[in-house]
Amino acid sequence: MAIARPSAGKGIVLSLICLTLLGVMPIIANLRAPEVSALTFAFALSVWQVAFALPLFGLELRGGTKGILGAGLSVRDRWRMLAVALVTGGMFGLSTYLYVLGVEKAGAPNAAIALQAYPLFTILWESLFLKRRKTPVELALTAVLIGALYYLGTGGTFLMSGLSPWFLITLGVPFLWSVAHVIIKEEMHNTPITPIQVTFFRVVVSTVFLVLVLAVFVPSGVAAGISAIFLTMSAVMGLVYFLELIIWFYAVRHIDVSLASSITVPWPALTMVLAVLFLDDTIAAYQIVALTLVIACIYGLTLAGIRKAKAATA
Repeated sequence: MAIARPSAGKGIVLSLICLTLLGVMPIIANLRAPEVSALTFAFALSVWQVAFALPLFGLELRGGTKGILGAGLSVRDRWRMLAVALVTGGMFGLSTYLYVLGVEKAGAPNAAIALQAYPLFTILWESLFLKRRKTPVELALTAVLIGALYYLGTGGTFLMSGLSPWFLITLGVPFLWSVAHVIIKEEMHNTPITPIQVTFFRVVVSTVFLVLVLAVFVPSGVAAGISAIFLTMSAVMGLVYFLELIIWFYAVRHIDVSLASSITVPWPALTMVLAVLFLDDTIAAYQIVALTLVIACIYGLTLAGIRKAKAATA
């Protein structure tokens, strides 16, 4: 779908929808039946993502938008694109499993806040590979953000002995996202691949990755995964996750990524409220403190990045 004229209003509304979907997803994951493992649920929801993505993929092709399929790539570029699809699809498949596992074991509120570590990893990649130097303000905010996450991971004690391994596993999700997004962003910049195609190929490869993991590491895993496909929560989670992916892509076509990201930052607060209402969770004071610090630091890093970008172009 081509966008003739970007609209800030549409971008803001779409970003708010993303905020709502992000806040709801951890709750849906934990509302699944107790006997359904994180791995089988991750596979089942990925199958549903493929089912929801396929019609849009077909409609786009019928509408004449060929994207990467009509780019006339060289053999070398095709092999590169295949490698990118396999690597990033595998990363997203693994991150989907770690997402469901982290939400279950660390708890929806803690996992939601842990996912906000995404900027930390993007800062790391920018510093290591792009040689982008950070200002003292950015470094200070990064230090506070790390401290807030450590405070949360230790249950508000700051004691290493209290650091939850499940919280650390949940941090693997934003780590994988950050790596995969850097790779995909480069491909989207250099090729005519569309957001729908990116989403479709991503969920297809992720699903194949997860079914292979089930087949190799879990006895009767494939049969359990197929059974999980027919559960209501698998379909709901697949739909919500898919919608969040698509809506995000279109939101950032209307407004800057920095603005869209800023709008969605408070989504863990929604998860906290919903966790109390639907999961009977209890929210501790340290979780509220940690979330407040994390949100403040992310907003601060966003503003610092915008100011630095403006200064560079002045």
